[in-house]
Amino acid sequence: MRQEDPVATHAAHAASDAPDAGTRAMRRAVELAARGLGSTSPNPVVGCVITDAAGTVVGEGWHQRAGGPHAEVHALRAAGGAARGATAYVTLEPCNHTGRTGPCAQALVDAGISRVVYAVADPNQQASGGADTLRAAGVEAVGGLLAAEAEAGNAAWLTSVRLGRPHVTWKYAATLDGRSAAADGSSRWISSAESRADVHRLRAESDAVLVGSGTLRADDPHLAVRGIDGAVQPLRIALDTRAEVRPAARILDAAAPTLLVVAEDADTRHLPGVDVLRLPLRQGRIGVDDLLAALHARGTRSVLLEGGPALAGAFLEAGAVDRVIGYLAPALLGAGPAALADAGIGTVSAALRLDLTEAVRIGPDLRITAVPATAPAPAPTKEH
Repeated sequence: MRQEDPVATHAAHAASDAPDAGTRAMRRAVELAARGLGSTSPNPVVGCVITDAAGTVVGEGWHQRAGGPHAEVHALRAAGGAARGATAYVTLEPCNHTGRTGPCAQALVDAGISRVVYAVADPNQQASGGADTLRAAGVEAVGGLLAAEAEAGNAAWLTSVRLGRPHVTWKYAATLDGRSAAADGSSRWISSAESRADVHRLRAESDAVLVGSGTLRADDPHLAVRGIDGAVQPLRIALDTRAEVRPAARILDAAAPTLLVVAEDADTRHLPGVDVLRLPLRQGRIGVDDLLAALHARGTRSVLLEGGPALAGAFLEAGAVDRVIGYLAPALLGAGPAALADAGIGTVSAALRLDLTEAVRIGPDLRITAVPATAPAPAPTKEH
């Protein structure tokens, strides 16, 4: 009986497990797309990599800012004449409409691209159909490569198109026993400096940062991004039903734009010059669905929820949390408010179950990322 060479066998298995050139190119496109987080809204983040017949990368690009050239255009410019007969790997189906820029599907055709591989089909009815345009021009178009990875990277925009509301990430910091503050109300600082720096990255990747009146009173938060070069400042949103925020509150300074969300009859005369959104009260409070619909209409596609336990509970009860990011500090308090208040869940069988997507060390803390195990269903009557 012939004995296998263990070294050769290991090498063969490693080679079989290694991603092919197409998968590597698409994974690179996903990485490039992430560079646009925080600067492309209300457009999606998109990455594009162009390879020649040998699988060599000849051009790459990403959508860098709303109103600017799309990822495919950047990649085609980088590739130049090498684009003719090449394959383009794109994280989102090339667009098929003319807005502030021309249709990317036609740009690929004009450049002589022979094959397009895209990860996710475009759900936006105004821009979809790019694959059909490519095929009609004789370009091979194939979808689905690394779809899950591309979906995760573009979750905010895809959620906004499919559900007609912004994507919501609830961020919180807590001790290992789940306390967001001590019994005396003190909460600075439960998490480490490294975790707090990481939160600024989350803010920079979001269109808006949202807090409620309780957090305004207790913490006087600033909410602007610090320590990240070139960051686009998110919209700072304060949900303050009776407009009780002080004119000298830090959230009202000029470091970033601010939106104050109040009841329809709230008196805001003491806040001249502040951008105010008035919404109706439902059972004594502003409805989460009303708020998100209004923000979506204003062009907000992603919201980072940094409010306290009550606000987080209201969003969870409304089924409006798409991602949870918790910074768990290696500390115990034993008393004090929990990170989450009443979310309308009365029994273990009704618990909101989450899928854990990441757990990493951030300084001394543990950052856990999870998403609901059952995704919210799109509204069937919503038009996009």
